[in-house]
Amino acid sequence: MKTRNYIKLEFPAKSCNEAFARTAVGAFAAQLDPCIDELGDIKTAVSEAVTNAIVHAYPENIGTVWIKLRILDDDTLEICVKDKGRGIENVKKAMEPLFTTGGEERCGMGFTIMDSFMDSVKVISRCGKGTSVIMRRNIRSKYESK
Repeated sequence: MKTRNYIKLEFPAKSCNEAFARTAVGAFAAQLDPCIDELGDIKTAVSEAVTNAIVHAYPENIGTVWIKLRILDDDTLEICVKDKGRGIENVKKAMEPLFTTGGEERCGMGFTIMDSFMDSVKVISRCGKGTSVIMRRNIRSKYESK
């Protein structure tokens, strides 16, 4: 599918940058004219993906998080959140509700939230090499008849 527009972001994996990522993605997605609920869903999914990279990818140091955003010809927003951290040993297990490697303070619902708010979520990970979370959400025009 052809890309109509894209941006790339890079920032340190610090919790203070999660709000920046959320806001930047929301601003980029706004060109598709999403409704408030769609925009909230997208921003929440991004928060979860970025928080996972900050907390799980780089538990002992501050690495880098990359976000690539694309708007595809069919009004789909594609978001790729990537890190080069420790990776996920078992992606299928990690995507199960309530599974966490983050200790008692983590609820293990990040991938479940992403999956429920986006049309698709794909996770590619290699131990010691990092993780990419690719999410897509089609923005349905407010002006389409239902």
